[in-house]
Amino acid sequence: MPIPVNIGPFSVGDQSPHFLIAGPCVIENEKNVLETAAAIAEITADLEIPYVFKSSYDKANRTSIASYRGLGIAEGLRILRKVKDELNIPILTDVHEVHDVPRVAEVADVLQIPAFLCRQTDLLCTAAKTGRVVNVKKGQFLSPWDIANVVKKLEEAGTQKIVLTERGASFGYQNLVVDMRAFPVMRALGYPVVFDATHSVQLPGGGGTHSSGQREFIAPLARAASAAGCDGFFMEVHPDPEQALSDGPNMIRLDELKPLLEKLKIIWQVVGKGEGSQKPASQVAHI
Repeated sequence: MPIPVNIGPFSVGDQSPHFLIAGPCVIENEKNVLETAAAIAEITADLEIPYVFKSSYDKANRTSIASYRGLGIAEGLRILRKVKDELNIPILTDVHEVHDVPRVAEVADVLQIPAFLCRQTDLLCTAAKTGRVVNVKKGQFLSPWDIANVVKKLEEAGTQKIVLTERGASFGYQNLVVDMRAFPVMRALGYPVVFDATHSVQLPGGGGTHSSGQREFIAPLARAASAAGCDGFFMEVHPDPEQALSDGPNMIRLDELKPLLEKLKIIWQVVGKGEGSQKPASQVAHI
């Protein structure tokens, strides 16, 4: 059973209810961020779902060099701190560079390691040593049992404040597939596991100079992950995804969030979480 991990005022893992990590992919402007964060906070408060706000100050892994990356670390962290202070909710944001980690840790409650960087030892260890919770996105190129090596790096660096996120695996070119076996396998490592319901429907590079996505599959995959025993959900949310500056095709519309969360909460109440206490026999050798 995953050990409890404290994020701000609540605990995740163990038999705690689902929690939600959500917000726009990238910080576009202060108004968009504050309004979206406030709207999601109202929805989650009404449904009694613990909530962590997410948005990125810099998207360093965009498909094209011409793609919008964000407002930068100084302005981005200023806006994230304002969300935290005004709405009294925990903050999660990505870190891409070792030298940025201490500065980001002053604001963020959760440091997120992007999927493409999940094996970067120096980045993992530096994040672990801040004392903040570290959420690692499992790379599209890793099997669920391979994430054990990532966990070991974080533990050796001195932390057990670890959350793992499943975001699909590469399936041929420009496509991802979610293996629901990943949830019990990763939970068996002893830490909470989140399902990234929006990046899992991404079509990497599917738009030529940008990624595309299949938003229509967010809900069915999220429902399946809830039944498979995940501890929480990661969803990038935008009031108008068609006008978003990053990841629009795979973000959920703000007005569609509450109905989906209502369904996910019902599923969790019926099936609970998987025990995650034993590694599947076929994977023991890999771990």
